[in-house]
Amino acid sequence: MRRLIIATKNSGKVKEIKSLLQGYDYEILSLEEAGIDIEIEENGNSFEENSLIKAMAVHKITGDMAVADDSGLEVDFLNSAPGIYSARFLGCKNDKERYEGVLALMKGIPDEYRSARFKCAVSLVTSTGIKTFTGTIEGKIAFKAAGENGFGYDPVFYIPEYGKTMAQIDFDLKNRISHRGRAFQQLAETLKNWSAE
Repeated sequence: MRRLIIATKNSGKVKEIKSLLQGYDYEILSLEEAGIDIEIEENGNSFEENSLIKAMAVHKITGDMAVADDSGLEVDFLNSAPGIYSARFLGCKNDKERYEGVLALMKGIPDEYRSARFKCAVSLVTSTGIKTFTGTIEGKIAFKAAGENGFGYDPVFYIPEYGKTMAQIDFDLKNRISHRGRAFQQLAETLKNWSAE
């Protein structure tokens, strides 16, 4: 069984990714499970660059296949902010502070100007090459936070076709429609094909 290391310390991401890749012939490990304790500087200018930086760093240390994602929220009214700075937006220390910060910046802005999207880039680095996959989901910034499922900006990201925020939809649906889900479904198809070879 081949080892696949997910270059993240975020337990929410690890849970989502393991669920998406369940049943494939890989031993899937988080950084912690693989015994890796490093801080990787994400100094790229795009989600794609940042995901590649992380995956390459872990592959270089371990020699194992490494997967990393970088994702974030883009709000049109805020000139696509927070973007690649989603995890450290406004100097906030936790998810609640960050999404409340976005709500505060959007206070009084009418519905038609609240368009936003989640974007995700996933990089897979192996001894034979590099692949990057991307996923996007369109939505709006809600007028108030709602829902307990998920993490990050999920409670304020409203998906009109479901009439719910990302944090109000169930885990299985989120895995199918989310930006990360869409990117990782492409990764999963690649890994599935490899395991069949």
